Amino acid sequence: MPQLTHRRAVITGAGSGIGAAIARAYAGEGARLLLADRNAASLAETAITCRSLGAEVVECLADVGTVEGAQASVDRCVEQFGGIDILVNNAGMLTQARCVDLSIEMWNDMLRVDLTSVFVASQRALPHMLAQRWGRIINVASQLGIKGGAELTHYAAAKAGVIGFTKSLALEVAKDNVLVNAIAPGPIETPLVGGISDDWKRAKAGELPLGRFGLADEVAPTAVLLASEPGGNLFVGQTLGPNAGDVMP
Repeated sequence: MPQLTHRRAVITGAGSGIGAAIARAYAGEGARLLLADRNAASLAETAITCRSLGAEVVECLADVGTVEGAQASVDRCVEQFGGIDILVNNAGMLTQARCVDLSIEMWNDMLRVDLTSVFVASQRALPHMLAQRWGRIINVASQLGIKGGAELTHYAAAKAGVIGFTKSLALEVAKDNVLVNAIAPGPIETPLVGGISDDWKRAKAGELPLGRFGLADEVAPTAVLLASEPGGNLFVGQTLGPNAGDVMP
């Protein structure tokens, strides 16, 4: 039996990478999808694929780096489907620079897109989830938010913030049957890592016990688990790590 039948799910950053993989996985599990991205072409491609899997899909062109954009996907889901059950805060950005060379603009952009958007979208979804006493918020963080990464201080700081936010919000709302958890993938072969140097990627692959970067389709099942019943019912404030062995808590 499909695990997410009729669940109303918002996935941000759904146009490519991990977000697109989660969208496909949710489509295969029977969810109704509100897919958000700022790239119209890639968003449309994901939507077509999900519809071919039998899912009902609504597209939302939005930039989560703005407050209005981060709220838009939740608002559109409520408008189209009458509510929201699952929020996957996946959209993000990744740039590389030594801390000594980071501009305040690079720092602020990273926090705005990778951290503040998670707060804004979650805050928008919570009243609906609390009212129906059921909800799942899944925040895509990174293993670098746990262990750090040279030349990625701004990214690691933002993702550590996502993990701390996840734990704190989970404590607030678990009693209302709204479960908040995070996924902290290791290095994954996605367009997001396109801006990272080849030297960095080669060195990172050499550190991994598996010896390779992961694939987006290898991360998506974790998002299905956390959204499902009964599989996800006991996860509260957890950070699950499909990371090829890069972090072993």
